[in-house]
Order: sequence, then structure tokens, then C-alpha cells
Amino acid sequence: MPVDSVISAPQSADLLVPLIPGVVFQFYRSHCGQMRFSYLEGGGESLKHIDRHQLAKDANQLIKQLTDSDHPKIMSAIERSARWMLPLSTRFRLPFPNAKPRWIAVSAKPEPAANGVFWNGIMMDITDQVAEEQRLRKLCDTDPLTGLPNRRKLMLHLNHLSSLSARHGTPLSIMMIDIDHFKRLNDRWGHLEGDNVLKKLAIKTQALLRSEDMAARLGGEEFMVVLPLTPLQQCHKLADRLRDAIANHDFGVGTGQVTLSIGVAEYRCGEPLDSLITRADQALYSAKDVGRDCVCLLP
Repeated sequence: MPVDSVISAPQSADLLVPLIPGVVFQFYRSHCGQMRFSYLEGGGESLKHIDRHQLAKDANQLIKQLTDSDHPKIMSAIERSARWMLPLSTRFRLPFPNAKPRWIAVSAKPEPAANGVFWNGIMMDITDQVAEEQRLRKLCDTDPLTGLPNRRKLMLHLNHLSSLSARHGTPLSIMMIDIDHFKRLNDRWGHLEGDNVLKKLAIKTQALLRSEDMAARLGGEEFMVVLPLTPLQQCHKLADRLRDAIANHDFGVGTGQVTLSIGVAEYRCGEPLDSLITRADQALYSAKDVGRDCVCLLP
């Protein structure tokens, strides 16, 4: 059979547009802020519960409802595109009745029009893409065994908090935590039980901390807790409360068999983070030197 005979004849735009997995639109915004969609067609579920006739007349209020908490971001993107005649590229969450919101990507090209700006563009449902991005981001930022943030996520967070601390003069402290004699525990009970201890410790630690604190696994049996807006003495009290709770908890290997040595240190305005972490490490080694199952601090 000739190849040409199995190729479908070209379809007109009116027939083709409803078949595409997205929405083709023409959007107008006047210089005084009035907005409307002069054209809005496409396939998928995204248009079924939207009042297209209202959008064609006056889109201001409906856009605000449809973009919800993303509305300021959308309006900022529109303003930037209109002012500088730059391509409009953004995304927002579109709420659905009795269903989870869908992520919508917008891509459009502006052109001057009478008393305003026209955009010709497309909107695509990228919910699956966003879910995959979030999954990969979580993999990059999460310790696979404990589910805690990993070193990468911790350092980004600590860098952000230290900048805020330096800017506003607010306290910031950290705990450096190490499980005592963890190798001995692994040798006696096996690595699977050791892994269970690490997972249970992560859960117990998070339950004892405040919502604004971050506990992260650095590797092996070593953890760090970052405590924003917390001076050294308060950090020491929280660390001792954590140490006591762990020492009196049965992790499946007997009460008192899992204990922590903890070193605490407070951020000094402007110091490198390496210096802060080194001081917390030194305090941790001091805790081990004096007998373990205790908290030491370095001012």
C-alpha cells in the first residue's frame, strides 16, 4: 500500500483545535487593567467548569477566583510582560470542583493593541510534570532511610537562616548529634535493627522538636538540628530534653541501650558556617570525652 494513502488529509483549524491537549487563547488587557479572553478554545478537562462567556466579557474577577493564591504571581507576570513586551511564561494551580487542583502552564507572546496589550498563547496541563519534579526534588533533598532532610537540604536551610540572623540580629543555634556506640549496636543486633533505630530516632526527634526546627541526617549515625530564633542556653535545654527522652525510650533493643552525645553552638554574626559547624563538632567530641549520653556547649 502506498505510504501516501495512509496519511490523513489535513484538518481545518476549527476541527484541530478541540483535539489538542491544551488551550489556545487570545488575551487582552487594557492600560486601565480591564482583562478579557477574546478567544479561548481547546481540549482537555480544564475548560469544562469555566464560564468562557464571562471570560470573554470581563475576566478580572474570574481570573482572581481561578488562580486563587497564585493570583499575585500571575498578575505580576502579566504586568512584567506588558511593560517590557517580553514573552509571558508562568504556571498556576487551577482549582477543580470535588477534585485536586491541576497545574497549568501559560506561554504567550505579547503585542501592542489599541489602549492595551494582546497576548496569543497556549495553556497546558502540566500536573504530571509538576508531580514528577516534586518527586525528584524530594529525592535530592531527603535521606532515603529516615525520611529526614539530607545534608544538601540542611546546608541550604542553614545558609538561609544564617543570612536572616545576620541581617536582623536574631539568635540561631545548632545541635550536632551522634548515637553512642552505634557500631557496637550494629554488631550485636545486626544492620537491619540498626537501620530501624535510625528511623525510629528520626521520628522521635521530630516529635520532640518545635515546628520551626529542622532535624537532618548528615550520614551514618550523625544528625544535626537547626534551631532558628534560639539562643545557646535555650538550645542546651532543648538538647538535654531530647537526650533524656531518647535515653529513656525503648527502640526495640532495650531501654537505655540507645543514647546520644550532643554538641551545641550558637551562630556568631558574620562567621562562616564551617566555623559554626566546627564548634558544634568540638562540643560533640567533648560530650563523648566526658562519658557520652550528655550535652556540651561551646560559647
